[in-house]
Amino acid sequence: MQSLRLTIVFTIATGLVYPLVITGVAQVVFRDKANGSLLYRDGSPIGSALLAQPFTGDRWFWPRPSAADFATVPSGASNWGPTSVSLRNAVRDRAARIRAAHGLAADAPIPSDLLFASGSGLDPHISLAAARLQIARVARARGLSEVAVRSVVERFVEPPQWGFLGQERVNVLRLNLALDPAR
Repeated sequence: MQSLRLTIVFTIATGLVYPLVITGVAQVVFRDKANGSLLYRDGSPIGSALLAQPFTGDRWFWPRPSAADFATVPSGASNWGPTSVSLRNAVRDRAARIRAAHGLAADAPIPSDLLFASGSGLDPHISLAAARLQIARVARARGLSEVAVRSVVERFVEPPQWGFLGQERVNVLRLNLALDPAR
């Protein structure tokens, strides 16, 4: 009987009270993050700053490739190793597409985050180098000056986390929304 009472007490404490307290604290202290870091337009959510979205076409900055085709439920890496023919072919095809879209020489270097998918397949950021590579293409497609587009990119540069973890990065969804508020 005592074990049954303890089971009920701990079930209520850990299954009901604890989650409600933590949810309440998160709503007060970290409201935006607790609600998924959603971005809104005209009062409607249009995406999360934490999840990549597919952007195609020359008017947009392109995100990292996604092994999960930007789907959140089956998110994950391809698990292709460095000797994988599939990985080599995918990277070769991505590099050719990027070089063609940006008018680059066949041996021009490309930032690795435009060639390789992230571990989750949903990384919302690209490196500053990847964003800068795309400026000319986006400016040309939008009929804007490269200086104007570069200015927008520079406004959205995020520093390394806590000032020392990682590298400078740019959130692709925020950047694209800033370029085209009517999307």
